[in-house]
Amino acid sequence: MKMLRFRSPSISSLAQEVRCTVRLLDDSEIACSIQRDTKGQFLLDHVCNHYSLLEKDYFGIRYVDPEKQRHWLDPSKPPYTMCFRVKFYPQEPIKIKEELTRYLLYLQLKRDVYHGRLLCPFTDAAYLGACIVQAELGDYDPEEHPADYISDFKLFPKQSLKLERKIMEIHQNELRGQCPALAELNLLQRAHTLDTYGVDPHPCKDFTGSTAFLGFTARGFVVFQGNKRIHLLKWADVSKFKFEGKTFYVIGVQREKKLVLTFHTSTPAACKHLWKVAVENQAFYKCAKSSQIKTVSSSSIFFKGSRFRYSGRVSKEVIEASSKIQRDPPVVHRSASIYIYPTVSNPHFTHFSLWKDIHMEGENHVLDRAYSPCASMVPTPVEESQGDLDLLFQSPARLLKELHADPEMQLELQAEREREVAREALGQSLCIPSSGRQQMQACLRSAARLVVMATGLLMILLPLLLVLLESDLDVSFLHDIRQTPEFEQFHYEYYCPLRRWFLCKLELMTEQLWGD
Repeated sequence: MKMLRFRSPSISSLAQEVRCTVRLLDDSEIACSIQRDTKGQFLLDHVCNHYSLLEKDYFGIRYVDPEKQRHWLDPSKPPYTMCFRVKFYPQEPIKIKEELTRYLLYLQLKRDVYHGRLLCPFTDAAYLGACIVQAELGDYDPEEHPADYISDFKLFPKQSLKLERKIMEIHQNELRGQCPALAELNLLQRAHTLDTYGVDPHPCKDFTGSTAFLGFTARGFVVFQGNKRIHLLKWADVSKFKFEGKTFYVIGVQREKKLVLTFHTSTPAACKHLWKVAVENQAFYKCAKSSQIKTVSSSSIFFKGSRFRYSGRVSKEVIEASSKIQRDPPVVHRSASIYIYPTVSNPHFTHFSLWKDIHMEGENHVLDRAYSPCASMVPTPVEESQGDLDLLFQSPARLLKELHADPEMQLELQAEREREVAREALGQSLCIPSSGRQQMQACLRSAARLVVMATGLLMILLPLLLVLLESDLDVSFLHDIRQTPEFEQFHYEYYCPLRRWFLCKLELMTEQLWGD
């Protein structure tokens, strides 16, 4: 595990420190100590500096609250335990300037394939799988790779024998000779043509009660039912997003007619998160300049609800800035990910959990491979004290055997597990009080807005009512109101008795005061 510890340089060291962990796309981690009032932008900048990443507007940091709701980190608020992920998927990956950015996007798409977010037909799935194998293993070598070498690795949530054979066929024939960078670029080019490219599905119910999944892509707002896309509303046709409680509204235009789509989420927190994601994606992909972005409200003019404004650059600005990058390309450090690790079913790999822990313990056993652009697959040199350590995919059984027999390594792994549990417990202890305070503050703000609006309405309506009831102004619209049966009934049955009672009480109080 890559552990980088740092402190915020701009804040007094007397403030209480918070341990914070960011899990990167290759499943390594950055651990840090920050002050409680450090802003999230500081942490996001640090992760990008760790990668030497310039095209950073496509990425963000995500965390999960105690109710298991995912959120994108607000750069203006303090962070907790988070994951570095692609936030905005480029519409045309070929326009990405640097290989480093393409590699990080490749890692995200590999995760999307493994977790079933990137749905694709059989032919596309086989090609994507072959690109991953070519990028991770290099060219097929019959002396090193057994006949069923693909079966040792988990690429898809449902991986059939037929699919594995097709992946091997493409890997051995079509992709031979491709360096990792080229294989990754081929994956990006194929993946960005799929309907679910860039879709982070948000589960909800439509107006009929059927389960639907909402998403946002570079093209627009999409709705899926099962594996089928049933709606695509392009950004040019999207007018506004709104939410009230657990109800999410999409307002747009389709075939020159106003369109309102209504969906229901499981919780108000999930609905608010969905609304914020929608507003951010609309601003990023639709606006031509960041100066055009406005603060939006979740509800009507009288009840403002939540207010939010996307504060980053937009897609066109990012592409323009990328074209102006003039630095020497940074070295890309590629590492083997657990999403291409051997499956538990293979008899040679019976210690899968240990395998994952070994990968996370990256300080003592270097499993990363460093590449220059389109370089051959050569492992980074290891320390002399480690001896003749074989490459990960050449002899994993031997590596596991040696590490499993090392008692010092076992103690280190156990200590790392304990540290991980302690970090999670600390993160939850920090999140829960903050969440409670935020809910209380939100309730107080809502109550205050309600009182202010009610007071404002009374200040407007009460003088108008007195003018109607007490004045003799002969204005046409006032005369028409006075002639209505409803107004006459209110005047004689309610207002006049109330007025007489009030005047009687006022006289009584006046007599008592003068009598005293």
